Amino acid sequence: MARLLSLLLLVGFSLQVMGQENPNLERRVTSLAHELRCLVCQNQTIADSNAPLAQDLRNQIREQLKAGKSERDVIDFMVARYGDFVLYRPPFKAATVALWAGPFVLLALGAWLLFRRVRKKAPPSELTEAERRRAAQLLE
Repeated sequence: MARLLSLLLLVGFSLQVMGQENPNLERRVTSLAHELRCLVCQNQTIADSNAPLAQDLRNQIREQLKAGKSERDVIDFMVARYGDFVLYRPPFKAATVALWAGPFVLLALGAWLLFRRVRKKAPPSELTEAERRRAAQLLE
């Protein structure tokens, strides 16, 4: 039993070391994976996602970097294949202006509506003497 456990630990350690042959390559893969959006999860990078597609994209990044492509080449390939949506921080251009300006427009609109609502509310007016007498009679 101890031999089997030792063998399993040795195999597991060997696989881990083999998977990290080139720490520089893994660092580059991780760096690029943090720049790309998971197309399944959409609110995570492919580095953070456990979706099978994210794993495939990480492997594809690794293979392209092993083949000698630069980070820019890999990003350009992903954008050509999946569009600007795959970028976790899409560029500012005509197609993405609503994405970048939308939150600021909504914030300004909300501030304007709040200002109008607060300004319209007038403080309650003081009661006249006749109204006070009438209220006192109603309370008796």
